[in-house]
Amino acid sequence: MSSPATSLPPTEPVRSPTSVQAWSVTAMIVAFATINWADKALIGVVAQPLKEEFGLTSAQIGFAGSAFFFLFSISGAAVGLIGDRVQIRWILFILAGVWGLIQFPLVIAGSFAVLLVTRIALGAAEGPATAMANTAVFQWFPPEKRAFPSALVTSGSSIAKIVAAPVLALIVAAWGWHAGFLTMAAVSFVWCGVWLLIGKEGPYARRACDSNSDSDPAASETSPRQLVRLPLRDILLTKSFIGALIGTFTVYGLVSASITWIPSYFEAGLGYSRLSSGFMFGLPSIAALVMMFTSTFITDRLSHRNLSTRITRVWTTTGFLVVGGIALACLPFIGVPVAVVVVLVFGYGCASVALPMMNAVVSQIAPAHQLSSTLGIFLAVQNLSGLIAPVLVGILVDRAPDPLSGYSLAYQVFGLSILLGGLVVFLLVHPAKDAALVQDKLATREAAASHP
Repeated sequence: MSSPATSLPPTEPVRSPTSVQAWSVTAMIVAFATINWADKALIGVVAQPLKEEFGLTSAQIGFAGSAFFFLFSISGAAVGLIGDRVQIRWILFILAGVWGLIQFPLVIAGSFAVLLVTRIALGAAEGPATAMANTAVFQWFPPEKRAFPSALVTSGSSIAKIVAAPVLALIVAAWGWHAGFLTMAAVSFVWCGVWLLIGKEGPYARRACDSNSDSDPAASETSPRQLVRLPLRDILLTKSFIGALIGTFTVYGLVSASITWIPSYFEAGLGYSRLSSGFMFGLPSIAALVMMFTSTFITDRLSHRNLSTRITRVWTTTGFLVVGGIALACLPFIGVPVAVVVVLVFGYGCASVALPMMNAVVSQIAPAHQLSSTLGIFLAVQNLSGLIAPVLVGILVDRAPDPLSGYSLAYQVFGLSILLGGLVVFLLVHPAKDAALVQDKLATREAAASHP
């Protein structure tokens, strides 16, 4: 069900985009998200070669993984605020171009210091990616149909690990770790070229500065709603925003740590070969894809049957988080490598459902013209868990009696935190109620602005 806070005013008709337009842009955004996550996954693919060449410890590799997130949240929030006023298509183009350029320094002058600096720089450039990608896609779909497109964007993480990581593993095995970074640079530049031809602003974009927008003349007409903005605290302090943030904070910690450590978990912990570990990297993401697409597709369809988003999105998310958290918490008690992989894959897939579901919840709460900044801050704070999780795993592995014990303990911690996050989502997130609250505050400010 669409909430009043995200419904368009009757005086601002929206031209329906063609299906081809909407899904072409969505496909490009999914490719953008895949490149974003492939950059993150690359450190996991090259972790063991870098350890051998530079003589690094697990804690140092974990620190390099966490270094990616040093400026990640700051840049994400900053660009999110800019995105309320600047066309998203140009922000995406600039971000992808910078990703490509940052790959070269490590290839030219490889060292641990350069690795840290480039990972920090790449993190700063990729911090805004998820918020901007979701905002770009949400511009092409009404609020009640956004969970499935958001799942497609979130699937970039899975596609990167299912498709990109094995390809990168083959490239690194054949030509060395330098080739992996050069490959990602080339892919980023190719995406930029195609995006110039396809990228457009959608009809659900609303900005006060959009009077010259070529995406939809009707959407560019200035109206009181476009000019009146709520203080962000009125959105960020709603119970739904806080609950969604806590629930996904724990999940993103799992995702960010897995990007760095799953290949090493399979190789050093479970005894699989390096090449096999690289190919198995994508197994948790296959489960995530299946569960995200199935759950979000069903919930978007159920919204047409007058079921509230409290039922379709919140209850569903809670169920997946509780089941996934319990599964991951049981890993230390499993002694068979194949069984460990199966349970990890299942738990990871269940937990991943929360990411697109809660993105859709946030988009329901936020006024359309403040969606970029709201999502930017939401994801920026959520992504702070990526600063902690990879290095935490490295420390636990170094201090454990053996690698398997360290990895199993780390994933048990993730499982328990995800279980707690699911309970918080159930208790706090009421999308329709908080969307109405935000709408009332916006209406009050509009009335005050129209009668000074």
